[in-house]
Amino acid sequence: MDRREIAALLAYIGRLDPRTIRTDQGEARDQLAQWHELLGEVPMATPHGWDVRVAARQHIRTSPYQILPADLARPWENYRRDRLARHSDPTPSVDPDDQAAWTAELAGTRRAVAAGTAQPAQARAITSGRDGVDPTLEARLREIGSCIPPAARAALVPYRPARAAREAAVAQGLPDALSVRCEWCLAQPGEPCRRRRIGPDGGARGTTPRATPHPGRLDLAAAQQAQQPALA
Repeated sequence: MDRREIAALLAYIGRLDPRTIRTDQGEARDQLAQWHELLGEVPMATPHGWDVRVAARQHIRTSPYQILPADLARPWENYRRDRLARHSDPTPSVDPDDQAAWTAELAGTRRAVAAGTAQPAQARAITSGRDGVDPTLEARLREIGSCIPPAARAALVPYRPARAAREAAVAQGLPDALSVRCEWCLAQPGEPCRRRRIGPDGGARGTTPRATPHPGRLDLAAAQQAQQPALA
């Protein structure tokens, strides 16, 4: 605020709390200089929710003590802190190789958000949560069949052989072995079977995932699949 705005603010406060009125010309000049020195960086109002007169009125309405510049500077700092806490830096529009311009745009956006001249940029929310999958996303997945493009799925086959074998079996109408628990290695549904690693002394030293399920697990899945039509 400039000196003219500080004078208008003091006049407004004086109407609400006459204790702040200075009748002596010298005292009024000193009061104006003091408030301008302490509140020069605080704006009178911003387009997004800040008004120093509202803060002054709130203090006078709720506190029996005479208002001080700190009673207005404190809400302003809280306002700035809250806006920056809700702000997620958007990607600058400049060339990322130009570090100076990149940093300058980020800093300028943050200053605008803190000063109340721009709204905080919100990060995009996740598409699922406690309430389940977003209906629009679910409809899109049904439309395309999978969230993984076919080319990417094919490229991932060497890195997840068990998953690839399972998808191929399901596509051919064969039993889904991973839908049941393996009685041999005790792998839970959805987990691949594991192979025991035997040490030189004949003891088990650990397990490693198998690309194919154990035969007994395949038989159990086939039996379960055969029972489903009968149960239906």
